[in-house]
Amino acid sequence: MMRIALLPLGPLALVSGILCAQDVKQTPNEDDIPRPVPQEISLAGADFPDISRFLNVRAAYAPSLSPDGSVLAFRTSITGQPQLWMTGATGGWPTQLTFGESVTFHEWSPAGDWIIYGTDRGGNEREGYYLINADGTKERELLAPSDAFRVFGGFTRDGKRIAYATTAGGASFNIHLLDVETGRDVRVFEGQMGLYAVSWRPDGAAVILSESRGEDANDVYLFNVERQTLDTLFQPNVAASYGPFSWIPDGSGFYLASNQDREFQGLAYYDIASRTLTYLETPERDIQTVTLSSDGQLLAWTENDGGYAKLLVRRLTSATDFTTARPVRSPDLPRGIYGIRWAPEAHVASITVNGPQIPGDIWTWDAETGGLWRATESSTAGLDLTRMVVPEHHSFKARDGITIHGLLYLPRNTPPEAKPPVLLGVHGGPTAQARPGFNAAHQYLLSRGIAVFDLNFRGSTGYGKTFARLNDRRLRANEFLDMADAIEWLGDQGFVDADRAAVMGGSYGGYLTMAAMTRLPEYFDAGVAFVGVSNWVTALEGASPQLKASDRLEYGDIHNPADREFFRQISPISHIENVRAPVMVLHGANDPRDPVDESDQFVRGIRDAGGEVEYLRFPDEGHGIRKLTNRIISYRRIAEFLERTLKPARPTTDEP
Repeated sequence: MMRIALLPLGPLALVSGILCAQDVKQTPNEDDIPRPVPQEISLAGADFPDISRFLNVRAAYAPSLSPDGSVLAFRTSITGQPQLWMTGATGGWPTQLTFGESVTFHEWSPAGDWIIYGTDRGGNEREGYYLINADGTKERELLAPSDAFRVFGGFTRDGKRIAYATTAGGASFNIHLLDVETGRDVRVFEGQMGLYAVSWRPDGAAVILSESRGEDANDVYLFNVERQTLDTLFQPNVAASYGPFSWIPDGSGFYLASNQDREFQGLAYYDIASRTLTYLETPERDIQTVTLSSDGQLLAWTENDGGYAKLLVRRLTSATDFTTARPVRSPDLPRGIYGIRWAPEAHVASITVNGPQIPGDIWTWDAETGGLWRATESSTAGLDLTRMVVPEHHSFKARDGITIHGLLYLPRNTPPEAKPPVLLGVHGGPTAQARPGFNAAHQYLLSRGIAVFDLNFRGSTGYGKTFARLNDRRLRANEFLDMADAIEWLGDQGFVDADRAAVMGGSYGGYLTMAAMTRLPEYFDAGVAFVGVSNWVTALEGASPQLKASDRLEYGDIHNPADREFFRQISPISHIENVRAPVMVLHGANDPRDPVDESDQFVRGIRDAGGEVEYLRFPDEGHGIRKLTNRIISYRRIAEFLERTLKPARPTTDEP
């Protein structure tokens, strides 16, 4: 688990006036709780649509095909929060299946009779598990919600059992097996820290377990369910990443992506008997999605090519012989970020596509006939998506010589006499990557004349294993300077007016935003921090079990006095007196990853010092903002805040 907000980021406008030191008011207080706002929206086709238009753009995601590939289950927030929907694989009028709390995951049983899904309560990430049939007329509670965290581990291929990891009975994750028909639930393996079931062997007699080793690596084991034995598959001296795993039909090996002994993730095959890992494709970029059809005939994977995805497919004459594999022509898809999954019993794949001009939809592809269908066509809320800005990838040298990367979005038709101000976007993770997907807040700000530079600071993925580890442990003190170097580089290039700059990010990006406002006050005129960390000591002590499983390797041992002092020094709260510019802070009260106290104390510190801060503290959200009503409140105020502080010139026209 990483510190990544669950939904795209965005916030702002004054919270009942600016509170100064003389205003003796408790933090948080009743004015920090957001109140509903009228659901006003601009007319379709307006030259400058309001933020609500952008937030009402819909997306469909997380496809799961029925075993025969004829029906598609997916999630969308068309009702205002994520729910489970169904449609024909070739499209058609969709049917809503769930109507309660936000759906957090789902998967079609290989037996075809049930779809499993999970929900939590107000974003607390403590899921209950449920079964629902394909027409939504029958439903069963499989596991009631509790105080325990759970991580779904998949069905056996006959659909009779599921595996899952849970903290029930302790702070570490243990592996459980549950009989779908009887509900019999058995703990089969006691884990330590972050251990998860990730892939059943085809015969259902063994399951791959993955153990967190920092945020960008894992160790891998094979647990034999019948003999109750554990076999170590991967535990190298230098930590590496492994997965996803795709078994061949006889269970003698599997395909995967890995960066063991490499900078980038390559396509590999692992043979169980000989215990050998063989690389098959090793481009100088990451392979990220690997999926083999259940009969072992079709292998597909994606490559991360400058943030965009490239889809490749091969037909295998033998499940274990890649040398004779023949290329299969990939479907003609819009440019974007892809995800692909095969139907359990057919050569039909579901493919998600997300990009600056495609907020997220699902295509289905018949690999035998070449048939390609857009199964979902989400609402664009009356916006012409061809006018959405497509970014350009840039790289530059940081002050210590490290090459840093980012995506630059420039607004259309900025008045020739005025360079646009810039918003520096900082992603969560930190082991994540800013990629060219659709971001409603960014596209709105671009339409109002604010440029966006989506920064891939040191520690981001997508640029090799070494780069991803340049902010581990004591190196973490270096990364915040990448934000300053980005602003200086932007100014030197003349793309933007770097003297008018703001920073915005969520989760780990929320921490970096707080760090920017306290350590780099001369660079930024405003900051917007979502669900961030202000005090690493308290954050690491109060993190969820998933995070604690990786934090010790990624950050250090908070119980070690030297580590504790280091994290105290780099915590934004330790430099709160340096805040000069207006700040907006947003947090969900139910956040299990970065407790809401992190924002409470940051806001309190600014107020006590007489600074300017606005706070939106949502009682019904967690680590991110899921509900549309709350997103409209947040992003409308963010838009007002950034336009007020950056003062962009209105574009001359919205025409291309």
